[in-house]
Amino acid sequence: MSSFWQNNISISVFGEADGPAIGVTIDDLPPGEYIDTEELRDFMSRRLIGSEYTIERGGDFPSILSGISNCRTTGAPVMALLHNNERPTDEAGHVPRIARPGNADYTGTVRYRGFNDVRHGGHLSRKLIAPLIFAGAVCGQILERRSIYIGAHIYSIHNIKDAPIDTINFCRDDVIALRHKKFPVLSDTKGARMRTDISKAAACGDSLGGVIECAAVNVPAGIGSPMFLGVENAISQLIFGIPLVSGIEFGAGFGSSKMLGSQYNDEFYADEHGHLVTRTNNHGGVLGGITSGMPIVFRAAFRPNPELGRPVNAVDCSTLESIVTGEADKESACLVPSFVPAVEAATNIAILSYMVDYPNF
Repeated sequence: MSSFWQNNISISVFGEADGPAIGVTIDDLPPGEYIDTEELRDFMSRRLIGSEYTIERGGDFPSILSGISNCRTTGAPVMALLHNNERPTDEAGHVPRIARPGNADYTGTVRYRGFNDVRHGGHLSRKLIAPLIFAGAVCGQILERRSIYIGAHIYSIHNIKDAPIDTINFCRDDVIALRHKKFPVLSDTKGARMRTDISKAAACGDSLGGVIECAAVNVPAGIGSPMFLGVENAISQLIFGIPLVSGIEFGAGFGSSKMLGSQYNDEFYADEHGHLVTRTNNHGGVLGGITSGMPIVFRAAFRPNPELGRPVNAVDCSTLESIVTGEADKESACLVPSFVPAVEAATNIAILSYMVDYPNF
């Protein structure tokens, strides 16, 4: 099943955009872990960045059906259900299958032989990042009680770049500072320029993409495996479960192809605590699929939202006739800010899946 992921812990996302509910099941979490539901709520509300909508207490937060009792994990699968309060009351009648540009309407119809729910994307909808964010928020709390923190910021929107993460000295305090920003950037000046650019695109009925940079700090050296079970593999697989992701790079990434070996190589030395660390971090905290103990740093690229704030040409899959489809709301001109907690959540899941086997975890 494509919505199931497993690597020591397992995540299963279920539901459809206009179905009764969407949700997630998380299995094999360690028992007895303290989970703060208010922190979960705050983490999930960050996906509403850039919107005037305010999350309502009890309205947009999943019901936890199992696996957490008295704020502790029980060892049973954690199952969370988010009811779809906007579900259409009248489900009768024909729902046209429209092949919109940049959407998975056509590919989903072909893959599932025309039986998939196409309303607002069905199981292909970006609504399903909410269960993923919930799962990642749970995993994040477990990691943070071991002093492992994961934080992300908007690295770029369109052609405007934020300041990059310090790949050597990025720390817990930096993660917390970003988490408390409504528009998570390191340079507020650059953030203001990004928001202006987004507003201009919205006014034109267009949309913008961007890049999110993420770092995991205090991850110990020695987790992960070479070849197909590397840390980058797990992170990348989960990141590509987020809608609109078009690429990922670790450390110096594609820029390393333009460097000399003497420029790229990160020299090791023993610090004042007797730990082996590197003077630079072009490798992004992972060597041979295994963590080096340096911050894990990567960037994920997001393409523009294909749903524009103006009519677009599409095709009716049944009649093969060209049609013009409707407009999106202007809040959708750039979805990158709302994906920041999703990137953190995916990374939390990946890192925890390796840490549960770590000695004395």
